[in-house]
Amino acid sequence: MFSKIKTCATDKEIWEKLTQICEGNDETREKKLIVAQKMYESIKMREGETMAEFDERFSAVVIELTSLGKEYNNRELALKVMRALPREWDVKTMTMREYKDLNKLELHVLFAKLKAYDFELETRSEARPSTSQPKKALAAMTSEQCSSSKNVE
Repeated sequence: MFSKIKTCATDKEIWEKLTQICEGNDETREKKLIVAQKMYESIKMREGETMAEFDERFSAVVIELTSLGKEYNNRELALKVMRALPREWDVKTMTMREYKDLNKLELHVLFAKLKAYDFELETRSEARPSTSQPKKALAAMTSEQCSSSKNVE
């Protein structure tokens, strides 16, 4: 890297050279912006992905867009995240839309709330007893009752 800037005479020249090396020219930045916008537009939470992983992936795209000069307000980001979640999150996201001022809801706060909700759901499902055994027992009892009622007739 030093070899590329050692001929620069001023700090300004060094900065401009480093910027061009790291960020590319206007055409390169424009192409990066197009790619980042496509990623933003098509982002969805993947099956099996944790909320923390989705947060990291979404935030990386937003940071890339910001570095390329494209910024979104809190409301746009919150709505995008909510639309990117699977259907099982609909109740939570609808509640948040109803009771939160999305203009003031920062991205890190939104993800903190979603992670807390996710943790609560996981805790509830772990604490809930298995329902498969009672259903099997009920099915067995029902089939026994059916066969015994046929024998009576």
